[in-house]
Formats: sequence, structure tokens, C-alpha cells
Amino acid sequence: MKKILMFAITAIASTTLQAQYSGQVPTNLGGASQNAAAGAVISNFLGPVNEAYQKRREIDLDKFQGSPYTSNTFAPTVLKYNDEVVGSIYYRYNALNEEIEIKKTAAEEEAYQALVKDKEISLLINSKPLSFKTFVTDKKATINGYLSLIEKGSQYDLYERTLVKFTEGQPAQNSFIAAVPSRFTKFTEFYFQKTGVNRIDQIPQKNNKLLKLVDDSKKEELKIFLKENNLNIKSKQDLIKVFEYLNS
Repeated sequence: MKKILMFAITAIASTTLQAQYSGQVPTNLGGASQNAAAGAVISNFLGPVNEAYQKRREIDLDKFQGSPYTSNTFAPTVLKYNDEVVGSIYYRYNALNEEIEIKKTAAEEEAYQALVKDKEISLLINSKPLSFKTFVTDKKATINGYLSLIEKGSQYDLYERTLVKFTEGQPAQNSFIAAVPSRFTKFTEFYFQKTGVNRIDQIPQKNNKLLKLVDDSKKEELKIFLKENNLNIKSKQDLIKVFEYLNS
């Protein structure tokens, strides 16, 4: 199956996408026959939405605070398999369920499906790949999920993970205590991978804990860099500056 997919992908990529892009979504894959071929290949990567979420699939988001999605609308992107372009699709990321919902067109009436959780598959989001990975949390748990690459460096790669937590609402207990609506709360984790190491680790949100994770040869100079620039890695922008420094 994998060989068949790779043959089809290579054929599509070589005949329809000779001009490479930088995050641009292709608007034409070279005609009806090539669109059909790309659509057939993409179908191999689609499956049913997680059954555990099926009952809440068509929820009225206006009745909740927040959203299970990073964006409620489907956005265009390109799908790649083993670094080869498969074709253009529309996606929406369910961060509560850690599942990518896919449509082949922008048509509202088209039913969406779930993207298969395969580590060879990636989507280009703002010119950066979003893909399924195995990683280690700060609680030493090894889990799978979606990570978005923020920076690919000479020594360290920096990733971002977006999660959503659902909290059930509470009815008003009396006239003095108002009801609490159900809500979705979004939060972010960051991970890094050292070049040549087959392991991705969560980055703690404290400067001194990050220092323990870098090479001994970098510890002292990184400590000085953090202090002199008044950086706090709880800030995404400060964290990016730290990894740009580590990769310089």
C-alpha cells in the first residue's frame, strides 16, 4: 500500500508541481485528470472523525465560551507525504481532540473527515509543517500528538503544541451565584529536539529549568544571554530568541 501511494504521489508531484512554493497553496493542480488523481491519493489518508467526539461533532459553538478548534473555519493548505506534495486540501484543527479535520473543497455542504495520524504526513501552516509526532512531556510521559515547527535550527528544532481543555458548566445555585457556562480553554506547550537525537522533549516554562536541558558547554553563556536581555521563556517571542541564539 505504501509503495502504491508513493508511486502515485511522486507522479503527481513531478508533473503538476514543478514550481516549488513557500507556503503558497496551489490553486490548480494541472487540470481535471490530475485533480482527480490527487483527490484519489488524498482519499487514502482520510478516515472517520474520532467516535469519542462524534456526539459533539455538530455542537453549537455559540453556546460555549471558546472553541475546540484553533479556527472554526476550514482553511486551504497543502498536504505532503514523506516530503512529497500530494495536493491541496482544506483543514481545521480540533485541538481538543488533537485531530485534523479535512475537506477536499471549500463547499459548506461537503462532509469533513479526519486525517489519518501518520508521521509521514504533514500540512503546511503559515509556511511551517504541522505533523504527528512522538514526544516526552515534562512529566516524563511519552505520548503522540501534533506539533507545529516554529524554527528549524542547526542545533535545535523548536516546536509548538496547541491544546484545548473542556470544562463543564455549572447551573446557577441560587439568585446570588450566576451560572457558569461550559467553556473551551486554549493553551500552548513548547518542545525541542536536538540535532541527531531521536527524542523530542517539552520545554519547562522556567529559565533555570531550561538551562538544565542544554549542553554543558552552552549553560553559562545562555544564562548570561537570558539575564542581559531580560528574557522570560514563558513568552513565546522570548523563547524564539533563545533558540535563535542557541542555533547561531
